[in-house]
Amino acid sequence: MHRKTLTILSATAFALSLNAQPRTSPTVPTLSAAQIVEKTVAARGGLQAWRAVETMTLAGKMGAGGNQRAALSVRIPGTKDAQGALQGVRGRPAEEVQLPFVMDLARPHKTRVELEFKGQTAIQVYDGTNGWKLRPFLNRLEVEPYTAEEMKIASRQTELDGPMVDYAAKGTRVELDGMEKVEDRDTYKLKLTFKSGDVTHVWVDAKTFLEAKVEGQPRRLDGTDHPVEVYYRDYRNVNGLEIPFVLETRVLPVTKNALGLRDTPVPPEKVLIEKVVINPKLDAGLFSKPVPVASKAK
Repeated sequence: MHRKTLTILSATAFALSLNAQPRTSPTVPTLSAAQIVEKTVAARGGLQAWRAVETMTLAGKMGAGGNQRAALSVRIPGTKDAQGALQGVRGRPAEEVQLPFVMDLARPHKTRVELEFKGQTAIQVYDGTNGWKLRPFLNRLEVEPYTAEEMKIASRQTELDGPMVDYAAKGTRVELDGMEKVEDRDTYKLKLTFKSGDVTHVWVDAKTFLEAKVEGQPRRLDGTDHPVEVYYRDYRNVNGLEIPFVLETRVLPVTKNALGLRDTPVPPEKVLIEKVVINPKLDAGLFSKPVPVASKAK
Protein backbone atom coordinates (compact mmCIF):
# COMPACT_ATOMS: atom_id res chain seq x y z
CA MET A 1 0.00 0.00 0.00
CA HIS A 2 2.87 2.37 0.74
CA ARG A 3 4.20 2.02 -2.80
CA LYS A 4 0.76 2.84 -4.20
CA THR A 5 0.48 5.86 -1.91
CA LEU A 6 3.91 7.10 -2.93
CA THR A 7 3.11 6.73 -6.61
CA ILE A 8 -0.29 8.41 -6.50
CA LEU A 9 0.81 11.30 -4.35
CA SER A 10 3.97 11.81 -6.36
CA ALA A 11 1.61 12.37 -9.25
CA THR A 12 -0.15 15.00 -7.17
CA ALA A 13 3.11 16.79 -6.57
CA PHE A 14 3.90 16.50 -10.27
CA ALA A 15 0.84 18.65 -11.01
CA LEU A 16 1.09 21.23 -8.96
CA SER A 17 -5.96 8.29 -15.70
CA LEU A 18 -8.92 5.69 -20.34
CA ASN A 19 -8.72 1.99 -20.83
CA ALA A 20 -7.73 2.37 -24.47
CA GLN A 21 -4.82 4.15 -26.04
CA PRO A 22 -5.69 7.72 -27.13
CA ARG A 23 -6.69 8.26 -30.73
CA THR A 24 -4.35 10.33 -32.83
CA SER A 25 -5.85 13.62 -33.98
CA PRO A 26 -5.43 14.66 -37.62
CA THR A 27 -4.98 18.27 -36.46
CA VAL A 28 -1.61 19.69 -37.47
CA PRO A 29 0.26 21.48 -34.65
CA THR A 30 0.88 25.15 -35.35
CA LEU A 31 2.89 25.92 -32.21
CA SER A 32 6.36 24.85 -31.21
CA ALA A 33 7.06 22.94 -28.00
CA ALA A 34 8.54 26.07 -26.42
CA GLN A 35 5.45 28.11 -27.30
CA ILE A 36 3.13 25.47 -25.85
CA VAL A 37 5.09 25.39 -22.60
CA GLU A 38 5.04 29.19 -22.41
CA LYS A 39 1.26 29.23 -22.83
CA THR A 40 0.84 26.43 -20.29
CA VAL A 41 2.86 28.22 -17.63
CA ALA A 42 0.86 31.40 -18.30
CA ALA A 43 -2.44 29.50 -18.07
CA ARG A 44 -1.39 28.03 -14.73
CA GLY A 45 -0.74 31.47 -13.24
CA GLY A 46 2.45 32.76 -14.77
CA LEU A 47 6.17 32.23 -14.39
CA GLN A 48 6.78 34.84 -11.70
CA ALA A 49 3.83 33.63 -9.60
CA TRP A 50 5.13 30.07 -9.58
CA ARG A 51 8.69 31.18 -8.87
CA ALA A 52 7.33 32.87 -5.74
CA VAL A 53 5.93 29.60 -4.39
CA GLU A 54 8.32 28.16 -1.81
CA THR A 55 5.94 25.85 0.07
CA MET A 56 2.53 24.30 -0.51
CA THR A 57 0.11 22.21 1.53
CA LEU A 58 -2.61 20.04 0.00
CA ALA A 59 -5.28 18.23 2.00
CA GLY A 60 -8.01 15.88 0.83
CA LYS A 61 -8.87 12.23 0.38
CA MET A 62 -7.11 9.54 -1.57
CA GLY A 63 -8.77 6.44 -2.96
CA ALA A 64 -7.07 3.32 -1.66
CA GLY A 65 -7.87 -0.26 -0.84
CA GLY A 66 -10.37 -0.87 -3.62
CA ASN A 67 -9.78 -4.03 -5.63
CA GLN A 68 -12.49 -5.08 -8.05
CA ARG A 69 -10.19 -6.99 -10.36
CA ALA A 70 -11.15 -10.60 -10.96
CA ALA A 71 -9.04 -13.14 -9.12
CA LEU A 72 -7.01 -15.62 -11.12
CA SER A 73 -8.60 -19.00 -11.73
CA VAL A 74 -7.06 -21.54 -9.40
CA ARG A 75 -7.69 -25.21 -8.73
CA ILE A 76 -8.84 -25.83 -5.19
CA PRO A 77 -7.92 -29.35 -4.07
CA GLY A 78 -10.91 -31.65 -4.04
CA THR A 79 -13.25 -29.22 -5.84
CA LYS A 80 -14.35 -29.08 -9.47
CA ASP A 81 -17.19 -27.49 -11.34
CA ALA A 82 -19.91 -29.50 -13.11
CA GLN A 83 -17.61 -30.17 -16.07
CA GLY A 84 -14.67 -31.16 -13.86
CA ALA A 85 -12.76 -28.00 -14.81
CA LEU A 86 -11.01 -25.41 -12.69
CA GLN A 87 -12.89 -23.21 -10.32
CA GLY A 88 -14.23 -20.18 -12.13
CA VAL A 89 -12.83 -16.68 -11.87
CA ARG A 90 -13.82 -15.24 -8.54
CA GLY A 91 -14.35 -11.54 -7.98
CA ARG A 92 -12.66 -9.54 -5.25
CA PRO A 93 -15.24 -6.78 -4.80
CA ALA A 94 -14.22 -3.99 -2.50
CA GLU A 95 -15.25 -0.36 -2.47
CA GLU A 96 -12.43 2.11 -2.81
CA VAL A 97 -11.77 3.56 0.63
CA GLN A 98 -11.28 7.31 0.84
CA LEU A 99 -8.35 8.02 3.19
CA PRO A 100 -7.73 11.56 4.50
CA PHE A 101 -4.26 12.88 3.71
CA VAL A 102 -2.14 15.99 4.09
CA MET A 103 0.81 16.63 1.80
CA ASP A 104 3.40 19.29 2.55
CA LEU A 105 5.78 20.37 -0.21
CA ALA A 106 8.83 22.62 0.01
CA ARG A 107 11.74 23.52 -2.19
CA PRO A 108 14.00 21.84 -3.01
CA HIS A 109 12.19 18.52 -3.63
CA LYS A 110 10.92 18.05 -0.08
CA THR A 111 7.73 16.10 0.58
CA ARG A 112 5.86 14.96 3.67
CA VAL A 113 2.65 12.94 3.51
CA GLU A 114 0.42 12.02 6.46
CA LEU A 115 -2.27 9.46 5.69
CA GLU A 116 -5.06 8.48 8.11
CA PHE A 117 -5.88 4.77 8.06
CA LYS A 118 -7.94 2.86 10.63
CA GLY A 119 -7.45 5.56 13.25
CA GLN A 120 -3.69 5.63 12.79
CA THR A 121 -1.41 8.01 10.93
CA ALA A 122 1.05 6.73 8.37
CA ILE A 123 3.89 9.09 7.47
CA GLN A 124 6.29 9.24 4.57
CA VAL A 125 8.98 11.90 4.28
CA TYR A 126 11.50 12.77 1.60
CA ASP A 127 14.00 15.54 2.38
CA GLY A 128 15.40 15.76 -1.13
CA THR A 129 18.10 13.18 -0.40
CA ASN A 130 16.74 10.60 2.04
CA GLY A 131 13.33 9.06 2.58
CA TRP A 132 11.58 7.45 5.57
CA LYS A 133 8.22 5.81 6.25
CA LEU A 134 6.22 4.99 9.35
CA ARG A 135 3.38 2.47 8.96
CA PRO A 136 1.64 1.78 12.29
CA PHE A 137 -1.38 0.23 10.56
CA LEU A 138 0.93 -2.67 9.65
CA ASN A 139 2.06 -2.82 13.28
CA ARG A 140 5.43 -1.42 12.20
CA LEU A 141 6.11 1.10 14.93
CA GLU A 142 9.70 1.89 13.94
CA VAL A 143 10.72 4.31 11.22
CA GLU A 144 11.97 2.51 8.10
CA PRO A 145 14.11 3.94 5.30
CA TYR A 146 12.77 4.04 1.77
CA THR A 147 13.55 1.00 -0.31
CA ALA A 148 15.75 1.43 -3.36
CA GLU A 149 12.65 1.44 -5.56
CA GLU A 150 10.91 4.04 -3.41
CA MET A 151 14.01 6.22 -3.48
CA LYS A 152 14.05 5.95 -7.25
CA ILE A 153 10.43 7.10 -7.46
CA ALA A 154 10.94 9.94 -4.98
CA SER A 155 14.11 11.20 -6.65
CA ARG A 156 12.30 11.35 -9.99
CA GLN A 157 9.48 13.56 -8.79
CA THR A 158 9.64 17.14 -10.01
CA GLU A 159 9.71 20.35 -8.05
CA LEU A 160 6.43 21.60 -6.56
CA ASP A 161 5.83 23.89 -9.55
CA GLY A 162 5.81 20.97 -11.97
CA PRO A 163 8.19 20.00 -14.77
CA MET A 164 7.50 22.81 -17.22
CA VAL A 165 8.07 25.90 -15.08
CA ASP A 166 11.67 26.97 -15.71
CA TYR A 167 12.20 23.70 -17.56
CA ALA A 168 15.37 24.85 -19.35
CA ALA A 169 16.97 25.94 -16.07
CA LYS A 170 16.15 22.51 -14.64
CA GLY A 171 17.99 20.87 -17.52
CA THR A 172 14.82 19.48 -19.12
CA ARG A 173 14.38 19.16 -22.87
CA VAL A 174 10.84 19.47 -24.23
CA GLU A 175 9.77 18.21 -27.67
CA LEU A 176 6.42 18.21 -29.44
CA ASP A 177 5.34 14.63 -30.12
CA GLY A 178 2.25 15.45 -32.18
CA MET A 179 -1.39 15.86 -31.21
CA GLU A 180 -3.80 13.33 -29.72
CA LYS A 181 -7.36 13.16 -28.54
CA VAL A 182 -7.80 12.91 -24.78
CA GLU A 183 -11.45 12.42 -23.85
CA ASP A 184 -12.57 14.01 -27.12
CA ARG A 185 -10.37 17.05 -26.61
CA ASP A 186 -7.47 18.01 -28.83
CA THR A 187 -4.22 17.98 -26.90
CA TYR A 188 -0.57 18.61 -27.60
CA LYS A 189 1.55 15.63 -26.62
CA LEU A 190 4.86 16.78 -25.19
CA LYS A 191 7.90 14.60 -24.60
CA LEU A 192 9.97 15.69 -21.61
CA THR A 193 13.53 14.44 -21.18
CA PHE A 194 14.88 15.28 -17.75
CA LYS A 195 18.47 16.01 -16.81
CA SER A 196 18.70 12.47 -15.41
CA GLY A 197 17.80 11.03 -18.81
CA ASP A 198 14.34 9.89 -17.67
CA VAL A 199 11.55 10.51 -20.17
CA THR A 200 7.87 11.22 -19.58
CA HIS A 201 4.93 12.61 -21.56
CA VAL A 202 2.43 15.36 -20.81
CA TRP A 203 -0.76 16.08 -22.75
CA VAL A 204 -1.77 19.76 -22.84
CA ASP A 205 -5.31 20.87 -23.71
CA ALA A 206 -5.15 22.76 -27.02
CA LYS A 207 -7.80 25.28 -25.86
CA THR A 208 -7.07 25.93 -22.20
CA PHE A 209 -3.35 25.04 -22.32
CA LEU A 210 -3.72 23.29 -18.96
CA GLU A 211 -2.30 19.80 -18.48
CA ALA A 212 -5.01 17.24 -19.25
CA LYS A 213 -3.02 14.07 -18.64
CA VAL A 214 0.46 12.93 -17.63
CA GLU A 215 2.30 9.65 -17.90
CA GLY A 216 2.45 7.98 -14.49
CA GLN A 217 4.85 5.56 -12.84
CA PRO A 218 4.27 2.04 -14.29
CA ARG A 219 2.55 -0.32 -11.86
CA ARG A 220 3.50 -3.98 -11.56
CA LEU A 221 0.51 -6.34 -11.43
CA ASP A 222 0.61 -10.14 -11.75
CA GLY A 223 4.29 -9.96 -12.64
CA THR A 224 3.84 -7.45 -15.48
CA ASP A 225 4.46 -3.71 -15.64
CA HIS A 226 1.31 -1.82 -16.67
CA PRO A 227 1.33 1.68 -18.20
CA VAL A 228 -0.27 4.32 -15.99
CA GLU A 229 -2.00 7.57 -16.95
CA VAL A 230 -3.05 10.32 -14.57
CA TYR A 231 -5.82 12.70 -15.62
CA TYR A 232 -6.02 16.23 -14.18
CA ARG A 233 -9.55 17.56 -13.66
CA ASP A 234 -11.48 20.31 -11.90
CA TYR A 235 -8.92 23.10 -12.07
CA ARG A 236 -9.51 25.84 -9.51
CA ASN A 237 -7.85 29.17 -8.92
CA VAL A 238 -5.87 29.39 -5.67
CA ASN A 239 -4.08 32.69 -5.08
CA GLY A 240 -3.89 33.24 -8.83
CA LEU A 241 -2.58 29.73 -9.58
CA GLU A 242 -4.57 27.09 -11.48
CA ILE A 243 -4.44 23.77 -9.63
CA PRO A 244 -6.31 20.52 -10.41
CA PHE A 245 -8.47 19.37 -7.51
CA VAL A 246 -9.18 15.90 -8.95
CA LEU A 247 -6.52 13.47 -10.13
CA GLU A 248 -7.73 10.23 -11.66
CA THR A 249 -5.23 7.42 -12.11
CA ARG A 250 -5.88 4.68 -14.65
CA VAL A 251 -3.80 1.53 -14.96
CA LEU A 252 -3.91 0.39 -18.57
CA PRO A 253 -4.44 -3.30 -19.37
CA VAL A 254 -1.92 -5.37 -21.27
CA THR A 255 -2.74 -8.19 -23.70
CA LYS A 256 -1.42 -10.90 -21.38
CA ASN A 257 0.33 -10.83 -18.04
CA ALA A 258 3.52 -12.66 -17.05
CA LEU A 259 1.50 -15.83 -16.40
CA GLY A 260 0.21 -15.83 -19.96
CA LEU A 261 -3.31 -15.04 -18.82
CA ARG A 262 -5.61 -12.39 -20.21
CA ASP A 263 -5.37 -9.17 -18.25
CA THR A 264 -8.34 -7.84 -16.28
CA PRO A 265 -9.33 -4.16 -15.94
CA VAL A 266 -8.28 -2.15 -12.89
CA PRO A 267 -10.82 0.37 -11.59
CA PRO A 268 -9.66 4.01 -11.69
CA GLU A 269 -8.39 5.61 -8.49
CA LYS A 270 -8.98 9.20 -7.49
CA VAL A 271 -7.28 11.80 -5.35
CA LEU A 272 -9.76 14.47 -4.28
CA ILE A 273 -8.09 17.65 -3.08
CA GLU A 274 -10.22 19.69 -0.70
CA LYS A 275 -7.85 22.47 0.32
CA VAL A 276 -4.66 24.04 -1.01
CA VAL A 277 -2.54 26.56 0.89
CA ILE A 278 0.17 28.49 -0.94
CA ASN A 279 3.33 29.42 0.95
CA PRO A 280 2.30 28.19 4.41
CA LYS A 281 4.90 28.48 7.15
CA LEU A 282 6.28 24.97 7.49
CA ASP A 283 8.67 23.93 10.22
CA ALA A 284 11.89 22.56 8.76
CA GLY A 285 11.57 19.61 11.12
CA LEU A 286 8.57 18.35 9.15
CA PHE A 287 10.98 17.04 6.54
CA SER A 288 13.28 15.30 9.00
CA LYS A 289 13.19 11.64 9.97
CA PRO A 290 9.84 10.97 11.72
CA VAL A 291 9.66 10.07 15.39
CA PRO A 292 8.68 6.42 16.04
CA VAL A 293 5.25 5.80 17.54
CA ALA A 294 6.82 4.15 20.62
CA SER A 295 8.94 7.23 21.27
CA LYS A 296 5.92 9.52 21.05
CA ALA A 297 4.06 7.38 23.58
CA LYS A 298 6.87 7.84 26.11
